Amino acid sequence: MSVFTSVSIQQLQLWLQDYAIGELVDLKGISSGITNTNYFVTTRQAEGSEHRFVLTLFEHNSLEELPYFIDLMSHLAAHNIPCPRPIADKAGTSLHVLNGKPAALISCLKGGDVELPNVTQCAAVGRVLAQMHIAGRSFEAQAKYPNSNNSRGAEWRVRTAQQVLPHLSPEDKLLLQNSMQFQLTLDTTQLPMGVIHADLFRDNVLFDGDEIGGLIDFYYACHDVLAYDLAIAVNDWCIEADGSLSKTRLEAMLQAYEAVRPFNQLERNAWPSLMRIAALRFWLSRLYDQIYPQSGELTHAKDPDHFKKILKLRESQS
Repeated sequence: MSVFTSVSIQQLQLWLQDYAIGELVDLKGISSGITNTNYFVTTRQAEGSEHRFVLTLFEHNSLEELPYFIDLMSHLAAHNIPCPRPIADKAGTSLHVLNGKPAALISCLKGGDVELPNVTQCAAVGRVLAQMHIAGRSFEAQAKYPNSNNSRGAEWRVRTAQQVLPHLSPEDKLLLQNSMQFQLTLDTTQLPMGVIHADLFRDNVLFDGDEIGGLIDFYYACHDVLAYDLAIAVNDWCIEADGSLSKTRLEAMLQAYEAVRPFNQLERNAWPSLMRIAALRFWLSRLYDQIYPQSGELTHAKDPDHFKKILKLRESQS
């Protein structure tokens, strides 16, 4: 959500001529996040009402890769999952090109992210994630997408580990080598799979008080292990400052999730391992972004040491 590709008012005014959303009155870059370029876009209709949208320019996805994410958000929104709704132009198209990058306009949801989530909020996240997993079943049943596999799955972890390993300290090299060896032993093929968000961190959930306003940033969504999606969320929502798990928040999220979609025994057995792999995935991505930074106008990279600490704790627990 950093600004890697700059867009001017004049450029956007021209681009928005194909949309029936009113006159552009404000354009503001969003500085948080690290993957795509995002702007808040405010328009005014002829009668004076104002509306706010989010404009996303995709920095790493081709135009051919993006229908999966756009169609998924449309499907989830139609099934009462609180998530952004892609905005179509007058011709019914939601994907275009702006400044040489694929671009989409989506609805702007109410609420804001929370820095210190409480038990009620963690339960709400667990519940809506399970509801999303169930809604994803009918999405996958109606269409097959050739590019729906996890772009940051096991093969990506192997490639990225090879790229960052030469830059690490001896201690970190050992942690990474042990983690990659552990990955080789983990068989997830029998675990329930479906549509996952794959990045449901605190900054990707909007809250209005204790009510969820929406889940955002679906651009890592894919077909993968459902319990792994929950492990990713737990590793951000249910931890203390030192990376250890908060028992009350963890129980709240797990119980709320399982009230909607209960785990089977294979998932219960694999849970500690999935928590470890989820921590590895984000340690690797943050290491890569630190070692190979991408330039941008308002870029924001996250500290890999945070997930190194979590990974070491999960290593001791699996």
